[in-house]
Amino acid sequence: MVLDKIKNIGQYSLLSERIGQAIGYICNTDFSDLKVGKYDIDGEKLFALVNEYKTKDICECEMEAHEKYIDLQYMYYGCEMIACSILTDQKPVKSYDAEGDYALYNPIDYSMIKLENGTFALFFPDDIHMPGIMHKEPENIKKIVVKILI
Repeated sequence: MVLDKIKNIGQYSLLSERIGQAIGYICNTDFSDLKVGKYDIDGEKLFALVNEYKTKDICECEMEAHEKYIDLQYMYYGCEMIACSILTDQKPVKSYDAEGDYALYNPIDYSMIKLENGTFALFFPDDIHMPGIMHKEPENIKKIVVKILI
């Protein structure tokens, strides 16, 4: 997992060609008027999901992990907490769904990170994460998730 300020995002572009493409998309796209939805960058190899939602209490959120995609999550506005843990020998409470590329886990042992305006996180397949958690109170956010095929 990586958590950093958007001004430092270019430092991560050499991790892989597709991560570099995802970073280019984040850096070169005006998200101010972009509506909620899926945006093609390179077919199913690389696409963006623009999300707007209200953060919730942790008990209403789900801990997930992916196998096929890396998540680049960029907070355009707002603030949310994300529970994170490293996938080791935890057993999923919902088995892996290949079409949706996720499995769900019980949030037993985790650390919290804060994703706020101008920050981003990279979640790799061994990073279990639970986004959408309110910081102090529920808040409307706009977050872009770029899905990067491994």
